[in-house]
Amino acid sequence: MIVRKPEDVTASVLEVMERTADPRLREIMVCLARHLHGFVREVNLTEAEYRQAAALLADLGKQTTDTHNEVVLMGGSLGLSALVCLLNNGDHGRAETSQNLLGPFWRLNSPPMDNGDSIVRSETPGPVLFVDARVQDRAGAPVAGARVDIWHSSPVGYYENQDETQADMNLRGTFTTDDDGRVWFRTVKPAGYPIPTDGVVGRLLAAQNRHPYRPAHLHALIYKPGFKTLTSQVYVDDDQYLETDVQFGVTRALVGEYRRREGPHPTAADIAAPWYSLDYVFTMEPGEARLPMPPIK
Repeated sequence: MIVRKPEDVTASVLEVMERTADPRLREIMVCLARHLHGFVREVNLTEAEYRQAAALLADLGKQTTDTHNEVVLMGGSLGLSALVCLLNNGDHGRAETSQNLLGPFWRLNSPPMDNGDSIVRSETPGPVLFVDARVQDRAGAPVAGARVDIWHSSPVGYYENQDETQADMNLRGTFTTDDDGRVWFRTVKPAGYPIPTDGVVGRLLAAQNRHPYRPAHLHALIYKPGFKTLTSQVYVDDDQYLETDVQFGVTRALVGEYRRREGPHPTAADIAAPWYSLDYVFTMEPGEARLPMPPIK
């Protein structure tokens, strides 16, 4: 089609998108073109703004490295990650779900651990946390033999790949659920932290006068054939940023009860009060067991 007016551009593009052989890709590309062109019309995008947007997309790629994923960070900061997660789980958004954001800091092949072990691998000051988690199916039956990958930030808000003072794989470990669907381990209580703001995402937050903080949380990725791989975060219930998470990730179902204990631990004589405990139940849904692509190496 030879273009005579703006509407001809959209019509021509949609005609080409309709020729896509794969049905799902065709649906996505037709809808993308229609909404993208509609967005440009609605905001009356200028040529200068278009060039600026293209430069920002290029910067997102340039700022993504082996230890940092700016694209994932932007997806979370726009609420896209949270929306996709909720629409694809919990009966397509109609019920509570244990699924949550993968985040930009998951690493593949964290060390295998025995239940009861500590995932603290280098000196990490902070209150001790004992976690006892149960994995169940939607009927409430235990899921035995599931692989549970755990990771979280230090009490000062850094993941080990961000902090040269921490040992490799500090505060990371993989456990296996027992016959009752349980895993349990020792760590330190995580802290909230600011997301990186030295890239495109930081410029967006500054322009919107938004704070960069995520509330404290503990990550879990749970894998077993026959179930949809569960990625989750359990948020600390007394964190000041629960209501204003910069990544829009907090759901009511994932706010855990991190109980402060003032007395001695019943089995660990080396623990000084106060210490914390977290009991939590993860619910897996039937589906395909597939590991995600690690956002960092």
